[in-house]
Amino acid sequence: MITGDHPDTGIAIAKEISIIPAHGELPPFTVITDKDLADKVPSGESFVDDGSAEALKLEAFWTQVVVHARVFARVTPIHKQLIVQALQKWGGKQADGKCYGDIVAMTGDGVNDAPALKQANVGVAMGIRGTEVAKDAADIILLDDEFSSIVHGIEQGRLSSENLQKSIAYTLCSKVPQCMPNFMELLGIPLALNVSQVLAIDIGTDIWTAIAYAWQPKESALMERKPRHPTLEKIVNGGVLVYAYAYMGLMQMVCCWYFYFQAPGIWNNLGKSEFTPEEAHTNKVASTMYYYTLVVGQIAAAMATTTYHESLFKYLAPNGKLNICIGMEVIFAMLIIFEPTSQGIFMTTGLTAKQLLMPWMTFVAISCVEEIRKSFARKAVHAREVVLQNFFVREVAPQNPLTQRLLDA
Repeated sequence: MITGDHPDTGIAIAKEISIIPAHGELPPFTVITDKDLADKVPSGESFVDDGSAEALKLEAFWTQVVVHARVFARVTPIHKQLIVQALQKWGGKQADGKCYGDIVAMTGDGVNDAPALKQANVGVAMGIRGTEVAKDAADIILLDDEFSSIVHGIEQGRLSSENLQKSIAYTLCSKVPQCMPNFMELLGIPLALNVSQVLAIDIGTDIWTAIAYAWQPKESALMERKPRHPTLEKIVNGGVLVYAYAYMGLMQMVCCWYFYFQAPGIWNNLGKSEFTPEEAHTNKVASTMYYYTLVVGQIAAAMATTTYHESLFKYLAPNGKLNICIGMEVIFAMLIIFEPTSQGIFMTTGLTAKQLLMPWMTFVAISCVEEIRKSFARKAVHAREVVLQNFFVREVAPQNPLTQRLLDA
């Protein structure tokens, strides 16, 4: 909490709203006043790392402040801006000792708050009682002056970020089974997926389904997850790549090749470079089976990636636009497989009823594996929550009567 009021006033309010413990002696650096900051202001416009005595003194002080400080009292507008700069520079310290900087949101309503609002990553001004100067400096204006609106905004931002990440993960899932047929052709296996079929999947089906993720409703545990630091965790990170390529893409590829080799006579065509008309037709059947299995695999991926941990039996399929896109994928695939003109363009051929039903085992297999993975993920999250809750009840709650009353209630 940052205030221009007297330290005693700030401390009393902070205790009332559980920012600091209500009883006991406060640790060092918990409350910072204007006197503490008097000689802790850089001579320039911002902090520097030039190794000078001033820089080292400021670093020693502010690295403690960003970790331990809970109340800043009797501060000036420059102090407010400086606090934001310090959090952006020395906050977010990781286990390796490196500081990546905090993402800072600053709320304010007065002229004195304008410099800090401008400096913060997200400046939030009050729409009703806020001054015009504060509104001009802010990134966001709360029209109702309710802090709960900030929570709703954070929730919407997290949802947008997660949905973008899910959309990218879904799009990348099909890349492994799309690329592998080209390498397998070098080993004498007739081409399982041609360029036109790849384009049919990427442009004709995947792109619309990926866009539909923009309307994906939130998971129930969205706000319980740790926020994503943009420096430490990119939207396309190692977890997304492993999920898309080494997990989902691998399952799709295995299923595609399995049903590819279910085409009658395809085993006899291995290693050949020239084919009779009958053998060429066999290759078309196998290729069509591969293509159709990949379409079904992408439908399974579309459903699986709608949640990180939550079971689809609970989450269901609430995104109507995504459901429509999945239905259109099936219709588009049927046109490519059975429509004569499309058969010539995409080098496909009609399949029997059995051949159309068999690849749906891919959907069942991937969905079952995903439910098992999500079950283990939920158990791991629950175990971490139990450890944190026990620590909170044992160490934190006894120091704060308000928190203890809330827990007892």
